[in-house]
Amino acid sequence: MLIDVVLVDSQNNLSSVKDFTMVTFERREMERFSLELPTSLFVTSQSEKSESIELVTSNICAGGAFYNTEKPLPPGIELRINFIVPLDKLKNIEVKRLRIEVLGSVIRTDQQGMAICFDEKYKILPY
Repeated sequence: MLIDVVLVDSQNNLSSVKDFTMVTFERREMERFSLELPTSLFVTSQSEKSESIELVTSNICAGGAFYNTEKPLPPGIELRINFIVPLDKLKNIEVKRLRIEVLGSVIRTDQQGMAICFDEKYKILPY
């Protein structure tokens, strides 16, 4: 990112630096992967019916995922999340797909979509 910066030295003299390159540091603790996984999101609410939303991950890590969507859910919404992972490319595995089920909640939304943080408990099941 290129920005203009004004520097102040110890004698309060101002100097300007044009096209200064700003270095940003990654705050995430876990490695994030650009991976598109089909996902079923179920809003866990107090009613008996659970609303289902079908989306595809934009990127994912062990702690959460980001979904591009024009209709993000509001932060704080709790979800049951099912990822469908195709296994047909792996040899010597009888199951062709598996489902990873995890709980999570929406932690952030923006114009591109929503970020979901996963709970530490999960289930891996044949699909």
